[in-house]
Amino acid sequence: MTRKPVAVTIRPERANSGVLGRMLDPIDRLSETIYSILILLTFTFAFRIIKLGLDPWQTLPSSYIDELLIGALGATVAWGVIDGIMYALMSVFARGERHRLLVHLQLADGDAAAVDVLAEEFDHMLEPITRDAQRQLLYADILDHLRDSRPQPVGFTSEDFAGALGSVVVAVLAVLPSLITLAVLRHEPALAIRMSNVVSIVVLFIAGHEWGRYTGANPWKIGLLLAAVGVAMALWAFVLGG
Repeated sequence: MTRKPVAVTIRPERANSGVLGRMLDPIDRLSETIYSILILLTFTFAFRIIKLGLDPWQTLPSSYIDELLIGALGATVAWGVIDGIMYALMSVFARGERHRLLVHLQLADGDAAAVDVLAEEFDHMLEPITRDAQRQLLYADILDHLRDSRPQPVGFTSEDFAGALGSVVVAVLAVLPSLITLAVLRHEPALAIRMSNVVSIVVLFIAGHEWGRYTGANPWKIGLLLAAVGVAMALWAFVLGG
C-alpha cells in the first residue's frame, strides 16, 4: 500500500526585529496585507450596491460613510480572525505531518526501509537537482540524525497564538490608511470613497513591490500587477454602480 506523501511546508525565517516580525514571517505579513486590501475594496463596492442599488450617479446620504466605516472595519477584523485561526490550524497540521514522518521512520523495518520512506517524501523535490548517490547519502545522514529523536508535541503553541494575533493586527493596519481617508473626507462621501480606493491601490502596489523584493521576482511587475487588480475592481464596481 502506497502511503500518501507528507506535505512539507518551508517557511522563511521570521525577522528578529519588531513585534510583528516575531509574530509572522514576511510572506505571511504581505499575504495578509494583500488579502485585507482586496477584501476592503470588495466590501466598499458591495456596500454601495447593497445600500443604493446599481445606479452609479445616485447621491450618497450623509450617514453613508459612517456606516461604511463600521462595516468595513468589522469585515476586516472578521477576516483577520478567520485567517488567524487558519494560521494556527495549519501550523498544527505542519507539525503533525512532521510527527507522522518521524514515526514512520522509527517504525520502518531496517535502514533500507527507512531510507525508502525518506525517498518517497523528498525525491520529487530533490531529483531535479541531485544524483541518486547524493540523495542516498543525504537520506542516510537524515536517518542517522533522526533515529533517536523524540516526536515533538503536535498541539497549539504560544507561537501559533502569536501568529494568529499577528494576522488580526496586520489585517487592521493594512486597511487603516484607507479607513482614515474615509473618516477625514466623510462629509464628501463620493470623494472619500474614490480617495480611499486610490490609497488602497497604492498599498497594493507597495505590498506587491515588497513581495517581489523578498521573493526575488521583479518588484515593479508584481507591484503593478496588484495595483492593476485594484484598478480593475474599481472600474468594474463603477460600471455596476459601486
